[in-house]
Amino acid sequence: MSDTEPLADNRLPPQDERHPLIEALRRHARRRPEQAACCAEMTAFILSSRDCFRRTHALGHLTGSAWLLSPEGDAALLTLHRKLKRWLQPGGHADGDADLLRVALREAEEESGIVGIQPLSTDIFDVDIHLIPARPGEPEHRHYDVRYLLRAPHRRFVCSAESEALAWLPIARLASPQADVDPSVARMARLTQSLHG
Repeated sequence: MSDTEPLADNRLPPQDERHPLIEALRRHARRRPEQAACCAEMTAFILSSRDCFRRTHALGHLTGSAWLLSPEGDAALLTLHRKLKRWLQPGGHADGDADLLRVALREAEEESGIVGIQPLSTDIFDVDIHLIPARPGEPEHRHYDVRYLLRAPHRRFVCSAESEALAWLPIARLASPQADVDPSVARMARLTQSLHG
């Protein structure tokens, strides 16, 4: 059997590292039916290749992101992406790590310099699939992004080389219909409001 041959979930080896994420996506789809189609597409991708956690998988790969809230829960820490010129949540490539919550925590700390970030839940908070344009040495591909809800112990951050800027942006502003932000950022802000409503 090749590494890229699709597998039915029940045919995955019992110790396959993909099982926990597939089950987490099923739970998320039950909790958030509006994301069920995205979860199904992501699950099909995960089943299609053992290399789904590696950025060398040319068609796409899994990424882990942090919806990082302030200690008070009224703002999210966003990074101004150098290439996209948009405010986005911290996150990055799994680089072979099947534990995407661990990836999200690592990326949040690396990009913010904040130590002691904690998950508010181990459940998936949001999922998103988006196209990454081709660039020199890298073909067009998809990011299958799994986001987790985290909380920072304080608001003091250090901007990393990966970002042009970092900022705590108010959840209310991000959730506003007038906000000029990525649709998935607005979606996560609205979900945050519903959790604290």
